[in-house]
Amino acid sequence: MNIGGYELYSIETSSFSLDGGAMFGIIPKPMWEKEAPADEKNRITMPIISLLLVGHDKKIIIDTGNGDKWQEKLKSIYKIDTNSINLKTSLTKYGYDPEDITDVFCTHMHFDHIGGNTKIVKGKLEPVFPNAVYWMQKENWNLANSTSERDNGSFLKDDWSILQENGMITMVDGKDSFLTNINIEMSYGHTTGMMLPIIQDTSKTIVYAADLIPMAAHIPLPWVMAYDINPVLTMEEKRKLLPKIVEEEWILFFEHDPIHQSCTVQFDGKHYRLKESININE
Repeated sequence: MNIGGYELYSIETSSFSLDGGAMFGIIPKPMWEKEAPADEKNRITMPIISLLLVGHDKKIIIDTGNGDKWQEKLKSIYKIDTNSINLKTSLTKYGYDPEDITDVFCTHMHFDHIGGNTKIVKGKLEPVFPNAVYWMQKENWNLANSTSERDNGSFLKDDWSILQENGMITMVDGKDSFLTNINIEMSYGHTTGMMLPIIQDTSKTIVYAADLIPMAAHIPLPWVMAYDINPVLTMEEKRKLLPKIVEEEWILFFEHDPIHQSCTVQFDGKHYRLKESININE
């Protein structure tokens, strides 16, 4: 699929598992389990899917997944699997290497979104994308570096410390566009200063929904995560964005959906729902 002068590729980086109750907040388990079956520990398994954009003399990757720096205990808790599929093998599938990437767009700095920014080589941290500019939102950076007890576990400094030391991070302040044909929608319900990239041209638009709408099941307004720092604000942000997605027939790209890579959205008079599932690689 080509949008805005970019060829788009879905890049699966890993799979992992989180508590189903936390993923669906106030939604009762008999309802959410129809969308995402839980294991014996109440965890649901999800992919982490990045988006590769190739065009305008750029190779841009949006988010980088969990990475592989995990100790065995945490790897077991989150059921992280980077053996079956990982960022490097997914890039290679389309003929690209990490060294080819020119820009890394970090929607926010939670470990499952930027863990693939860095790697450990012979006991030392190194950038996974040595030739790239890493774009990070200033507000989220400030939060990540001064966390509260509630969100301390969501941010891991190993995911960015070596990038900071090497001068590879460029801060974004607000929603001003910094890449060709990519606009920014700011979001504050899930975390402070999450930026959603909107790639568009005169005929098509796709929005990478990150953790505002991580799965198709999260399209209806009340379906929000307990992980969100402000779930009510998440609902309001969805209430604002979803009508535009419906009216202008945008494509909604999911970072964590195990079934639907992306989709269009419909409003049935009561709820917003998936309209048509779309595979951008076809």
